[in-house]
Amino acid sequence: MARTDLNLLVIFDCIMQEQSVSAAARQLAMTQPAVSNAVSRMRHQWRDPLFIKDGRGIRPTPAAERLWAQIHQPLEVISSALNEQDFDPASASDTLRIAMTDGTAAFLWPRLRARTEQLAPLLNLHAVPFRGDGMTQLLEADADLVFDYFAGSHRQVHQQRMFHNHFVCVMSASHALAQQPLTEEAFLQAEHLLVSLSGDARGQVDTQLAARGQNRRIAMTVNSFASALMLLPTTQLLCTLPWPVVAATVRSGQLVAKQPPLAIPPVPISMAWHQRNHQRPLQRWLRAQLQEIVDLHPEQFIPPQNFS
Repeated sequence: MARTDLNLLVIFDCIMQEQSVSAAARQLAMTQPAVSNAVSRMRHQWRDPLFIKDGRGIRPTPAAERLWAQIHQPLEVISSALNEQDFDPASASDTLRIAMTDGTAAFLWPRLRARTEQLAPLLNLHAVPFRGDGMTQLLEADADLVFDYFAGSHRQVHQQRMFHNHFVCVMSASHALAQQPLTEEAFLQAEHLLVSLSGDARGQVDTQLAARGQNRRIAMTVNSFASALMLLPTTQLLCTLPWPVVAATVRSGQLVAKQPPLAIPPVPISMAWHQRNHQRPLQRWLRAQLQEIVDLHPEQFIPPQNFS
């Protein structure tokens, strides 16, 4: 230890988290040549190649994996202890990027803004589009946090379950089906609107119908929940959407919600973040605020039992 530059451990830890020298340089506010030079010193001092080129990225050697397993947690503890002393949300002036859909933002953003105006007035929160692959957005540092359906797992990514999206069928109050039970036959014969973030004109419902040898007519698609909520009240379209997205519009009387005539499993919605942000005080504070907002509004996530 006496002969080891402890800065090398910090740089090594960041490279292991990012799996990229250039990404580590950005995180550390260093130039890429400076980080590359540090890697050369590590290799000489620790007598191992440490990182091997793997396509466009790098792959750690077994020796690097073993070293990281020993030093990563102690470095996190030290970093947390030092940063926690100075952290005050009222003076935090960072910008954090959260990947989410516009439907999620409609619920979270007003409530979160009310809190930041009071507790962290200098904090900038930027919503970035959730592209359906939150894992890639976190690993490539395109987002600091993902708040949506999160599939898969990765040793560098943390997940926290927030709630389940329960699906309902919604339509205009003047829709031909609004005042009668929604049968499977009526559902299949209706003209449907699909919210597709990817542009694909097939969704979870269509996959389920195809497995049963059935199909429905997708008469229109939109690429945002806000567009669907503007379109539905003035059309004869039927749309299957998560209850949290439509709850306020249904309660206002603009739309009628009905139980879908086929069983649609609720989708788990999670908060996910990269290991690089796990111990950062501001991001821990933000995650706590989001969890508290969800905990305070359970009615937002469970549809009523007495559908129209």
